[in-house]
Amino acid sequence: MKLHRKKTVICLAGLTACGKSTAARRLAEKYRLKYASGGLALMELALKMGYRAKDTGWWESPEGMRFLGQRLQNSTFDGKIDAQLLEWAEQGDVVLDSWTMPWLFKKGFKIWLDVSPEERAKRLTYRDGISLSEAKRIITEKDGKTKKIYEGLYGFKFGEDLGPFDLILDSESLTSDEVFETLSLVIDRLVLKRSR
Repeated sequence: MKLHRKKTVICLAGLTACGKSTAARRLAEKYRLKYASGGLALMELALKMGYRAKDTGWWESPEGMRFLGQRLQNSTFDGKIDAQLLEWAEQGDVVLDSWTMPWLFKKGFKIWLDVSPEERAKRLTYRDGISLSEAKRIITEKDGKTKKIYEGLYGFKFGEDLGPFDLILDSESLTSDEVFETLSLVIDRLVLKRSR
């Protein structure tokens, strides 16, 4: 289904293992929009810096966590990526999978996927094949460092200040298909102003 509306921008955000990347990719494909991911852009930067970044689960690996610590010490990495994401957002017709764009880009439709730390740890256990205690430790460390990066760089409280969002979806007990169907319905009705 091709969108004919100019400058459509949909931003998805949520904490680690909430399902935002999966949902964002599927929405971009359904509506034939560009998919832009802050995480993938940071991963490409990590590769250029010599990290052995891989797709699924790399961020939660020891190497990924080291890169997160490096970002905490030097926020220019995130600033460069966010500048690129803002440029794509201004061009429109994009689904942004980003932790910062809901606060930095003033237009667009913004969605927060809300999932408890316990459920996110379970999802990480399943996805990465690690123990639940290890997943809980990683979630706690990653959430804390990520919040520090963005509060220091931009002044917003990531995961706490949900003021920019048009929709907060409690996806705790939803499957990825249910999240996708719910978001599709909302986008059709509220963003595209049409009924199914």
